[in-house]
Amino acid sequence: MTNIQSHFSRLSRLLTLERDYDRQSFETAVRSALHNNYNNTNCWYPVTVGNAYYNAVNQYVVEVEYTGKYAVSQDCEFEPGKTVRFFYREDEREERVTVLPDSCFIVRYEGRKLLVAANSTDFPILLHRLAENHTLGVQLGIDETTYQVMNDALQRAQSLDSEKWVHLRDTLIGSLKPENRNLPPMRFENLNDSQNLAVNRILNAREVAVVHGPPGTGKTTTLVEAIMETTRREPQVLVCAPSNAAIDWISTRLIARGVSLLRVGNPLRINKPLLESTYENRYAAHPDYPELWSVRKLLRELHAAPVHGRTRHSQLQRLHRRAEELELKIHEEIMQQAEVVACTLIGSANRVLEHRHFGTLFIDEATQALEAACWAAILKADRVVFAGDHQQLPPTIKCVEAARGGLDRTLMQRIVETKPETVTMLDTQYRMNEAIMNFSSRWFYDGRLKAAPEVAHRTLAPWDAPLVWVDTSGQQFTERVNASQSRLNRAEAMLLTNILKEYVRQLFIDSSLFEKTTIGIISPYKAQISILRHLVNKSHTLAPIRHNISVNTVDGFQGQERDIILISMVRDNEQGSIGFLKDLRRMNVAITRAKRKLIVVGNCETLAHTHFYHELIDYFQENGIVKR
Repeated sequence: MTNIQSHFSRLSRLLTLERDYDRQSFETAVRSALHNNYNNTNCWYPVTVGNAYYNAVNQYVVEVEYTGKYAVSQDCEFEPGKTVRFFYREDEREERVTVLPDSCFIVRYEGRKLLVAANSTDFPILLHRLAENHTLGVQLGIDETTYQVMNDALQRAQSLDSEKWVHLRDTLIGSLKPENRNLPPMRFENLNDSQNLAVNRILNAREVAVVHGPPGTGKTTTLVEAIMETTRREPQVLVCAPSNAAIDWISTRLIARGVSLLRVGNPLRINKPLLESTYENRYAAHPDYPELWSVRKLLRELHAAPVHGRTRHSQLQRLHRRAEELELKIHEEIMQQAEVVACTLIGSANRVLEHRHFGTLFIDEATQALEAACWAAILKADRVVFAGDHQQLPPTIKCVEAARGGLDRTLMQRIVETKPETVTMLDTQYRMNEAIMNFSSRWFYDGRLKAAPEVAHRTLAPWDAPLVWVDTSGQQFTERVNASQSRLNRAEAMLLTNILKEYVRQLFIDSSLFEKTTIGIISPYKAQISILRHLVNKSHTLAPIRHNISVNTVDGFQGQERDIILISMVRDNEQGSIGFLKDLRRMNVAITRAKRKLIVVGNCETLAHTHFYHELIDYFQENGIVKR
């Protein structure tokens, strides 16, 4: 077996481990819900099934309501576009669970109700029939389609043997050296030196280029400029990212610059401002669509008519041909009008992109993307540009064995390590006060990161220190584990909220700051986030600025920034056990969200057992304030 074959076989095996773990977790959550008769963040039991009907966009939807005695979790993970599966227990005296094979997706979530889109009109009938004799539940489902797309991509990437494809593949993960063109250098006045270098290297790369963008360095700005310049040289560009949020963000920036962009994907998972750019919207707005709708209506009526004969058959054939002609014409014109096609990596396998090929593929937030997902999009391109930061959050891997096997190692990370000549690091950041930036610069970026002059010494007030660590050592705070195995520390959450309230009293003497200042509260643990949200929401002191306060996990703050960031570290024990706080990239994300003020609340004695946190605490003592 060649190294290339071995690489793809290993990825496929690890992906299978992750999929199997997902399936097992789904079944465990369902059994737990049935056994305990409760709801959690991704499972409701029991539920009742209400009306079923076609909505305005021709989806057959079913109303579902949670009828249990417990309150719906504030951190409920039901969101439009996500997949759900229904389940029931055939015999209430047994543990055995039956999960219905049909997947649905959420159209709307509100309070204790869901609207879910069914795949067929028969499915709601089945649900109502089952509900007569059994108690139903609904659980966020495994996205089997995603796993199928990734597995298919790995197989095709390994087996395709065209000369052009083999050259690109072996450059990305084999021994071939990347090649470059020798184009005249360009200068973009809105970019700094490192950003200009990155764009020029992208334009010159024959197979691959990498933009390494540390926090606040203008990665998206650089990428937008490179995409726009590429559209001037190529008929169409494919832009992808691992998540809908990430691709929506760069799509919005491109549209603002006047780029003709086509957004491909499930409209339910696309930001409302981008809906006009979706394939479905463009299709329905096409001038030939009314005729197509009329032809389809006639076809439905003829198929339903009781009279048969040669004339009817001939008419059906003619209408089918006309419908196909119109469908092809509308599709081709929509595709040809787009300078940029934007979708998620998995969305690149969408049927509307079948048989389409692109000169250049841009992958934003590539360090959060599974390698297998990247191959799904790379199969459609002649060269690829990766953008991201391998010192920030990696892809989310649930199966420990798969992560240990390397499933969390991204394709961009591999290329950074094996083909460093393709990498351009952006070195000037426009977000953070220099004191907030410097520790991350030293630890993660070899001291190469520098603050732009306009932000280097920016604070909220002349008297305000940008760095504060509140040490909870010796206060006998207790960390706990909740039912979902997430950590929490209620005393630390209360302390952090009080610190924020006192800081607000000091800072917001000038009420004009109320509307301008943004605040983020971060904790690595979901259970702690629930407590912090509750405390913030019930605080009278924070009520006037509550609309400017965001409370979320580290993952939830990826790519964001706030004037003030407060971090609750949670862990408090004599053993120095810090669990997944050992993922230092996670902490890098947390501390680099702050623009003007960073407050960390945590037990120095617990954390200092780990070298990174020992150094971080020392840095706060030397460059800020440590309160005990």
